Amino acid sequence: MTTATRQEVLGLYRRIFRLVRKWQAASGQMEDTIKEKQYILNEARTLFQKNKNLTDTDLIKQCIDECTARIEIGLHYQIPYPRPIHLPPMGLTPLRGRGLRSQEKLRKLSKPVYLKSHDEIS
Repeated sequence: MTTATRQEVLGLYRRIFRLVRKWQAASGQMEDTIKEKQYILNEARTLFQKNKNLTDTDLIKQCIDECTARIEIGLHYQIPYPRPIHLPPMGLTPLRGRGLRSQEKLRKLSKPVYLKSHDEIS
């Protein structure tokens, strides 16, 4: 990991912790705010710990892009949870009938950047 990449990752980590201090739940309820703050902290710690030993620059860049996207989406929609994608089970039809394997591949390719690590940890 280069020094610039390390600084970018540490900056994102600090940004998340600053975000948690200011976070207010959309419902305005204190219990919801506390739950959402805990979720943000746990999610950040889990993902950063999981990815701390990455050395491939492309994978690190993908993780940085995912983190940035999740922060921006959370701020925009005022929800800390990743927005689900709604695809029917066989909604991505291939050009030829090759079965379920091609469906799984298309589904994986259509997954947004902010959900790349969500299935891995939940």
